[in-house]
Amino acid sequence: MSILLLEKRGPIALLTLNRPDMMNALGQAGDGPAVAAVCAEVVADKSIRCAVLTGAGRAFSAGGDVKAMKERSGAFGGTPYDIRGGYRDNIHVIVRSLYNLEVPLISAINGPAIGLGCDVACMADIRLAADHAKLGVTFLKLGLIPGDGGAWLLPRLIGASRAAQLLFTGDVIDAATAKEWGLVSEIYPADQLMDEAMKLADRIAQQPPQALRLSKTLMRQANTASYDTIMEMSAAAQALMHETEDHIEGVNAILEKRKPEFKGR
Repeated sequence: MSILLLEKRGPIALLTLNRPDMMNALGQAGDGPAVAAVCAEVVADKSIRCAVLTGAGRAFSAGGDVKAMKERSGAFGGTPYDIRGGYRDNIHVIVRSLYNLEVPLISAINGPAIGLGCDVACMADIRLAADHAKLGVTFLKLGLIPGDGGAWLLPRLIGASRAAQLLFTGDVIDAATAKEWGLVSEIYPADQLMDEAMKLADRIAQQPPQALRLSKTLMRQANTASYDTIMEMSAAAQALMHETEDHIEGVNAILEKRKPEFKGR
């Protein structure tokens, strides 16, 4: 069974990491292509306007498969050259696929999100946590570095000082600390987390889908592009949006004092 399950609920895609007997550990052979295939299906389906990512069972994801590391199998086996390939062709494919998902992505962190699991959660645009969730980037405790791009992303989310503190100590923080640091936006009782995540996804899904996807693209590109580049991209994208039926619908809805009905045209 695939590591990532896809359930379409109208305009919302529910993505579930599905290895509950191993706390959704990642890194087995084929995990990267499996995640990539699901993400490609979501992107290709223009009726999907938002996605929610969570974990099956009691964890979001415990991170890399430590047993596979011990056995030197899967993404962690073979020669150093093979291991490099395991990261590039498997682990990196997981995080790149989620990070580059065109629709807004919400992580509903339902339990521990550790190491790679924490970085996977951070690939989302918005992160919500259950009140008992724990988060940490504990790579150093395994004698490893963040091999999944976390060293690039985490400082951009919580600042260089907090990111360094979390990485260099290997501390695992609770949900309240994660919210204080800006790692998650909201905390909910565990039995309410998914309902709240789906409510938020539904609010997002009410937006015009073409403009929604392009807005996310601009925000992603803004992490590395110059201000002038983003201004040029914004002008070009805006010109396209002015020609959509959804733009006219939005204008008419404001003038007529009613709720707009965006159809993705």
